[in-house]
Amino acid sequence: MASVADAFKNKNGKAFIPFITSGDPSLEVTEQLVYAMAEAGADLIELGIPFSDPTAEGPVIQEANIRALSGGVTTDKIFEMVKKIRKNCDIPMVFMTYANVVFHYGTEKFIKTAAGIGMQGLILPDVPYEEKEEFSSVCKKYGIDLISLIAPTSHDRIRMIAKEADGFVYCVSSLGVTGTRTKITTDIGAMVGLVKEAKDIPCAVGFGISNPQTAADMASKSDGAIVGSAIVKICAKYGKDCVPEVKKFVKEMADAVHAV
Repeated sequence: MASVADAFKNKNGKAFIPFITSGDPSLEVTEQLVYAMAEAGADLIELGIPFSDPTAEGPVIQEANIRALSGGVTTDKIFEMVKKIRKNCDIPMVFMTYANVVFHYGTEKFIKTAAGIGMQGLILPDVPYEEKEEFSSVCKKYGIDLISLIAPTSHDRIRMIAKEADGFVYCVSSLGVTGTRTKITTDIGAMVGLVKEAKDIPCAVGFGISNPQTAADMASKSDGAIVGSAIVKICAKYGKDCVPEVKKFVKEMADAVHAV
């Protein structure tokens, strides 16, 4: 099974990483989206586990969480979907969710199950560096990468976070919540440089990337681009018919990142 690090080992060392909310519009469609995005050139996929109060998310992904939860999506149903996916597809995948989801399920049980069904990593945007130990120790035990996030404000902390990072470092491009933006003004190159001084680990940029040009620009300054809200918008617009539309968009984005 490929690892998170393997996602960055294609011919140009740049990864395109799409995010989708599991169960929006349905788990059956989510499964098909994973196959379509893998075929379209995605290198690693983030599967969101919906949560009722996703503090890092803007309205687009918040609404996707509400739709998925209203449709009866549970963590166990998502685990069952991943088992199905793993029979057909070995693309690296990580869960993105919130500490409460993991606590509620049971931290060890959640991480052990995630590893057992073939997930490679976990992103918890609401867990600060100072509180990550209770998750990271269990992740290490089961071979799951706990992905660290760094923000434009965390200059003094970037090296400290990077030293202990696993898989890749998620560089948050902008302050605030997720969502598409017209312009990213953060000095991404400087953030990436601080990480690389501390540890030789891939860095991918997320928050606000919505078109191929911005994706390529961010990938030129880092090791990859992460896109969520722009894809979730397509899922919202087309509902159960979103798979071909998402596939087309992901191909454009992945091609732009891989051409850097």
